[in-house]
Amino acid sequence: MDMQVQHIPSEAKSTVEIVVYVKKDLAQDQQLRVASILEQTDGITGVEFCPLRNHLVLARYNKDMFSSQDVLKSFNSLNLDAKLIGPI
Repeated sequence: MDMQVQHIPSEAKSTVEIVVYVKKDLAQDQQLRVASILEQTDGITGVEFCPLRNHLVLARYNKDMFSSQDVLKSFNSLNLDAKLIGPI
């Protein structure tokens, strides 16, 4: 078996993914705006709304800078009435 060791970037080691439930029904342009605002927050590295279940959001964040509760607070600061579903 030919196996190679691959280096994992340090930022990947500290990245965590969680699923957040957003109660508000957002149109696609609102989803894009929310994702853009949240991705500008230091510590949040990605926000993706599920195309078929638009109340579910995958959020990636740096666990060295944020906790899951901090991410949830960021969602709720936008009046989204969000709930933490759990980690991936």
